[in-house]
Amino acid sequence: MIIDNSGLNGLVTDLAHIDEVSESLGFVRWQWEYYRATYDFKIEDKKSGEDYYLRINTRVKEGKLEKPDALLEIEHVYMGRATFPHGLDYETPIPQPIVNAASDKLSALKQALSA
Repeated sequence: MIIDNSGLNGLVTDLAHIDEVSESLGFVRWQWEYYRATYDFKIEDKKSGEDYYLRINTRVKEGKLEKPDALLEIEHVYMGRATFPHGLDYETPIPQPIVNAASDKLSALKQALSA
């Protein structure tokens, strides 16, 4: 599920700031390579026992990743259901309480990155 209305797409921030802010909100920077990084937030559905991940994809706009002053641009925000052994299923419908939790987390992230 692609989340187009997060207000985060196109936002530019430095690596040190997004790392600090996202970590304080419970996101983890998982995948990274020289020019892109993803930040994931795990949401557990207590009813079904399923795990969902809110994922923020960023790309280096200026500098090199792992340098605190590198500028990253948020390209996409999406979420999916975790699959075994690892991966995300983006096609399965996501329960509304999970979508609501993701929206709240994105709002907090947007506010914190803008400060």
